[in-house]
Amino acid sequence: MSIVVTGATGALGRLVVDALLATVPAAEVVAVVRDKEKAAALAARGVELRISDYSAPETLAGAFRSGDRVLLISGSEVGRRVAQHAAVIDAAKAAGVAQLAYTGILGGPDADFALADEHKATEQLILDSGLPYTFLRNGWYTENYTANLAPALEHRAVVANAGEGRIASATRADYAAAAAAVLTGDGHLNTAYELSGDTAWSLAEYAAVISGLTGEAIAYNNVPAATHQEILVGAGLPEGFAAILVDVDEAIGRGRLAGTSGDLARLIGRPTTPLAETVRAALPAV
Repeated sequence: MSIVVTGATGALGRLVVDALLATVPAAEVVAVVRDKEKAAALAARGVELRISDYSAPETLAGAFRSGDRVLLISGSEVGRRVAQHAAVIDAAKAAGVAQLAYTGILGGPDADFALADEHKATEQLILDSGLPYTFLRNGWYTENYTANLAPALEHRAVVANAGEGRIASATRADYAAAAAAVLTGDGHLNTAYELSGDTAWSLAEYAAVISGLTGEAIAYNNVPAATHQEILVGAGLPEGFAAILVDVDEAIGRGRLAGTSGDLARLIGRPTTPLAETVRAALPAV
């Protein structure tokens, strides 16, 4: 039996592998990747590589073994993910894996925004497969905001159409630690976890955190959805992706990413990473 992480060279996947290697021998960890060269650092740490591609079902035939515990990290190609995930699920079922964990989205079947659609469809495919599952319904990553600090600092403003909605975010490392916990522990089969940060915050509060850490006056500019769409497209984002982000902001305004179930902290055995800590680490210099 191995612990298998798909998408292991991605931003989340690498952190999951790091978390696993902190608790289990490298010989027990497998990375499913598309690019062997990109995964060279994982191989150097003793992790077995299995070369497969979500979009090429024939390559997935050898990705899993009977009894494996598998983490399916959701693909990044919005609009293509259901077919890609279905190929992984089919391969996992054919191999007879012991657990299929999946990184979905906070709210699961109750999430009512476009980005959730493929996650909901994937969860249903997993249920239909009959495989023992663990649903890791990840909330928003704090890095979704801190990775874009540069324009906020340049324009002295955080711009969104989320109104006064709150976001119970956590870091990728927090979510990765939870994934490692369910892959190495017992009692997680046929269970869904609603994963989010311990504290929900508003974008006005986020702007205030940046202001406090930099000494600069950073405002929160809440704008109409259409205006935000224009701003994002003007900044170079594809129109479809910009529309998804605008739709997520509207969901935030409805409270869809504000839930604080405590599941994440319980799984990782510690509080989730505070917003200010992540902002501070992302700033060029404070």
